[in-house]
Amino acid sequence: MKRVHTRRLIVVAATAGLAVAACGSPATTSPPVGSGSPSQVTGGRTFPVSVTAANGTVHLSKQPRAILSLSPTSTEMLYAIGAGAQVKGVDNDSNYPASAPRTKLSGFTPNVEAIVAEQPDLVVVSNDAATLTKRLAAFSIPVLSLPAPANLKGVYAELGQLGTATGHAAQAKAEVAMLRRQIGQISAAVPHHAKPLTYYYELDQTYYSVTSDTFIGRLLGLLGMKSIADAAKGATAAGGYPQLSAEYIVKANPDYIILADTICCHQDAATVAGRPGWSGIAAVKSKHVILLNDDIASRWGPRVVDLLRAVLAGIRGGP
Repeated sequence: MKRVHTRRLIVVAATAGLAVAACGSPATTSPPVGSGSPSQVTGGRTFPVSVTAANGTVHLSKQPRAILSLSPTSTEMLYAIGAGAQVKGVDNDSNYPASAPRTKLSGFTPNVEAIVAEQPDLVVVSNDAATLTKRLAAFSIPVLSLPAPANLKGVYAELGQLGTATGHAAQAKAEVAMLRRQIGQISAAVPHHAKPLTYYYELDQTYYSVTSDTFIGRLLGLLGMKSIADAAKGATAAGGYPQLSAEYIVKANPDYIILADTICCHQDAATVAGRPGWSGIAAVKSKHVILLNDDIASRWGPRVVDLLRAVLAGIRGGP
């Protein structure tokens, strides 16, 4: 994983990292699962089922009712598809929705003994850290690994995988349909520009950024935007997450500056304008500095819609 992934995105795709306070629209939660036979599930399917995930084929003999989510994005997805009542515990970085049963468990350095003590019947992670799948197999605990995807198609696929694994396939399908519709509406509302709007996307105040080929870059591409990091030396070798220099950013003179470090690093339009030489950047002069909530900027679940809406509002509301 690149440093940016580990630091910032718990993940944004290929991006994972920094957990900070979450905000945004309320998540949808589900009523408790019915008390009928464990083999009965929603969505017209019965268990056992097999789900193909990043860590291979995961077999579930019955519907899980004690899920541990060690990924903030997976936590958000579970609640969005109506599986919240089956979640027994979440990692210490899962802060949305607020009702999620937060624990001291870590998704980055998972403690097998602590996980087993929770007696889960399914563990969901964003990466198979330290071969967790193999280690928990000794305790007959299945693991579903859902890493940061490369694009929206990957997001939709992971929602489907979670839906099948939890017995909420129909609700997952409905969630995907809603996301597609909302994203389509946002894309249709983008003002027309003769050429792409350039942007500098700041992951942290040390100038790590994203190219247009990353998950975030592809999202912003839906808004007719292009990253100044595309032309940076070593951008490809850095996996699309190069560390730029202040001089490079000033010279590139982006139309917009998008900050994904407003909480972790206390950055805002004023701090950006106060950086040496930055007051002359087109984005600063035009007040085109867009502030994002760190969590929304670092997770690829249902709230990618909130991220797109925030950037679109910055584009449409700017002078």
